[in-house]
Amino acid sequence: MRTRSALKSNSSMRVSIPYRQAKNIGIIFSVEDKQKHEDIKELIKRFEQDGKQVSVLEFLPNKKDNYEFLFDFFSEQDLTFWGKINSERALTFSNASFDYLFYIDCKSNPLVLNLLAHSKARCRIGCFNEIESDFYELMINYQGAPKTLMSNMYDYTKKLK
Repeated sequence: MRTRSALKSNSSMRVSIPYRQAKNIGIIFSVEDKQKHEDIKELIKRFEQDGKQVSVLEFLPNKKDNYEFLFDFFSEQDLTFWGKINSERALTFSNASFDYLFYIDCKSNPLVLNLLAHSKARCRIGCFNEIESDFYELMINYQGAPKTLMSNMYDYTKKLK
């Protein structure tokens, strides 16, 4: 309920700018395994080679390892009794005016969707899910591993003119 309300009341301007003009990229994802962590690092490297500034936030589920402690993170412990996220890192991330914000999860996480609903990003990009279409300006339909999703997101976004 809180997330849908935030989605409706968020008046941020949503616009897809050409990829070559984009400067700030955000990536948010849920920790799953070491391979996904390595794939995220590879995606970051691709963006940085294109001259983009990249910020990353991960959701750390219970009983999952935070590989390398490389990225800012938040967890269920950052949720108040009333369902509000109180992590300073997560709130700062959602208030950032990214040109593109990539949500790299195949299966949606309600806490991450809450951040997407509050996000000030110009263009939010995620995996195709008809029910969650209000959360994104661009959705990618894919089959396979998270690496395939990341590759497709990068390729399609790079083609935006």
